[in-house]
Amino acid sequence: MANTVQARKQKGRRLQQYVAKEILKLFPELTERDVRSTPMGVTGEDVQLSEKASALFPYSVECKNKESLSIWAELKQCEQDSRDLTPLLVFHRNNSKTYCSMEFEYFMKLLEEMEALKDYKYRYESCSK
Repeated sequence: MANTVQARKQKGRRLQQYVAKEILKLFPELTERDVRSTPMGVTGEDVQLSEKASALFPYSVECKNKESLSIWAELKQCEQDSRDLTPLLVFHRNNSKTYCSMEFEYFMKLLEEMEALKDYKYRYESCSK
């Protein structure tokens, strides 16, 4: 694919659509009206979430699908567009995996919540035997 503005926008749109599709897969109670890839060139979040979707997936998603990434500039944009949701930068380049970046303290909070759920599940399963 040629490196034209149109080709770059198409590449970015594919990543946005992929992220939206993955969110919908994770939360089957949501519909395509709840989670949508924004049109290219629109300011703000790259994946628009309804109120219902924001409650289940409290992240403001910024997608970058390009070969060279200025991580600090991209994170700044992500934080500026984040509303009251946790900024989440999703990035990809050709022949690579897709990655995401978020503030470390929030990542640690997620791990803490996962541990609490595991502990709860363990205690629940022990009581039901």
